[in-house]
Amino acid sequence: MHAARIGKSVRLQRVQALLRDGVERSTLDITLGARVCAVNSCISELRANGAEIACRQTTDPTTRARVWLYRMKRAAGAARDKNTRHR
Repeated sequence: MHAARIGKSVRLQRVQALLRDGVERSTLDITLGARVCAVNSCISELRANGAEIACRQTTDPTTRARVWLYRMKRAAGAARDKNTRHR
């Protein structure tokens, strides 16, 4: 996959701006809040740009549907902790 550079991608900048506060958001929240499609691809591209984003699956209590939740731990371009190893 070829990941867009966050400095040149308004789409990725919108997603990062939405997630930057560290609040956990669903795929639908991100789709509507950042006006993007293919949230999983946006998350992958942000990770390729250095962002650390946690992801977990849960179940909606009303519909019993699976829901994916994302939370940004470190923004793309943010300095890494000196004790963190590169992969």
